[in-house]
Amino acid sequence: MTSRARAEAAHHSHPPLQIVPLGGLGEFGINCMALRHGGDLIVVDAGVMFPEEQLLGVNYVIPDLSYIVERAAEVRGIVLTHGHEDHIGALPYLYERVRAPVYGSDFTLGLAARKLREHGLPHDRQLKRVRAGDEVPLGHFKVEFIQVTHSIPGALSLAIRTPVGTVIHTADFKMDQTPTDERTFDFQTFSFHGDHGVLALLSDSTNAEVEGFTPSERQVGEALDGVFRRAPGRIVVSTFSSNVHRIQQVIDLAVLHKRRVALVGSSMISTAEVAGDLGYLKAPPGTLAEASEVRRLAPGRVVVVAAGSQGEPMSALSRIALDDHRDVSIEPGDVVVLSARSIPGNEKAINRVVNHIYRRGADVLLGGRPPLHVSGHASQEELKIMLTLTRPRYFIPVHGELRQLYSHARLAERTGLPRERILLAESGDVIELDEKSGRVAGKVGVGRVFIDGTLEEVDEIVVRDRRHISEGGIVLAVVAIDRRTGTMEGDPEIVSRGFVLDGARGNLMTEASRVVRRTVEAAKPEERSDRGVIKALIQKDLKRYFRRNLDRRPMIIPAIIET
Repeated sequence: MTSRARAEAAHHSHPPLQIVPLGGLGEFGINCMALRHGGDLIVVDAGVMFPEEQLLGVNYVIPDLSYIVERAAEVRGIVLTHGHEDHIGALPYLYERVRAPVYGSDFTLGLAARKLREHGLPHDRQLKRVRAGDEVPLGHFKVEFIQVTHSIPGALSLAIRTPVGTVIHTADFKMDQTPTDERTFDFQTFSFHGDHGVLALLSDSTNAEVEGFTPSERQVGEALDGVFRRAPGRIVVSTFSSNVHRIQQVIDLAVLHKRRVALVGSSMISTAEVAGDLGYLKAPPGTLAEASEVRRLAPGRVVVVAAGSQGEPMSALSRIALDDHRDVSIEPGDVVVLSARSIPGNEKAINRVVNHIYRRGADVLLGGRPPLHVSGHASQEELKIMLTLTRPRYFIPVHGELRQLYSHARLAERTGLPRERILLAESGDVIELDEKSGRVAGKVGVGRVFIDGTLEEVDEIVVRDRRHISEGGIVLAVVAIDRRTGTMEGDPEIVSRGFVLDGARGNLMTEASRVVRRTVEAAKPEERSDRGVIKALIQKDLKRYFRRNLDRRPMIIPAIIET
């Protein structure tokens, strides 16, 4: 080859596109991905995951964002596909260190703005609202937003044009042909990109093991209508606060059956406010009631929509189940509907809440035909349609544990994609793509960062390995409770590590023991018998105590010993 030919070849060739998942591949949650070409980098989503039970004192987990932070000067934009916590929950921790423009739909940015405000981060000029069909240039990238259906308004897939080809990132989606908001799935745009050539498809694997099609959200409306027709007393519906479509169906049915609707739980109320302001949630005048009005309304004339479908100890539903909510109680003849899937790991907490509800004499409904909940994720037939529409050169399953990724890979093979063009990757892998080849070319450091803080606090402390203990210390509160009577045996024992108390300040530990005693003695017998609830109460009161008296935020670990 002549020197001129080599120069021309070099002129026309491009460096490879690097796709670096920092979370969400090989695990559920902490979805975050970087795409890098030349000196430009874009970030797709920044989510959280909820901790396993053994991660004591941790509220939630975010991905290690070091890869992005170290390349902050290259970041051209942060693109949010939708507003679920596993996609936007870590945004404040990323935005605090990388002040790049943030792109998303109106509802997604409404939820994101609320998070940034809670963390005291100025953001008004950096939030860039987009609609389906918009194209945004970000350095070497051009991002097109595609309308899809999911269990939250404003969900978007991405077509990312790069110098080496187009990458389709579906994010979370299903192909609901009869969505409740009538914003239909955009088959045509996916097909258009398939006709013009897709370098790589990154597709949601959550339901890759589920056969058939995911049912439409409207089927839930049919099931709920049956509940409204039969229920003589109060109806309590618990769902994810982000599932505005579900909440709207409850409001519509309440109007039809002449009931008023009370939204209960801080996350439920604040999300509904964002949805209402943007026109995603509509209720005729007089339909919505304050929680404080519930006790005055006839049981057959009210429906409560409560946060806490995952059994969170301090959530609205948990407090109602324990008969410890200030405004709402349930009685025999009432019906509680769990209209949400169980996030893996939350089954025990949900079962505890269900048992407490039965103790109150109310009925609990979940599952059923027609279903009281449908998934927001595509099942196998829809995943095959996506593969057929886009006809990618390379396929990369995303969003799921390894078993879902492998199932999705096998599904792609059955649609005719050669095995060598299916790139199975995990978080931390560096995927390199160019016009001629695709491969997993290396790894970057990834991990999990622990976020600590009580449920009512906003200013959480970031914990990585032992950093939390070195900064705030750790306090172990050991309480012995008689399993039969629910009474406390002896004084609570307080053990601290990571800070030293001497002289008069040492008396603070004695007072801390008294704080725990008062917390346990003030709790109801049912609360004392529920480990999750009593731990949360102790954690909350001790956190407040140490913050007030020492200006410290130690990690609080309650240990309940049943005797």
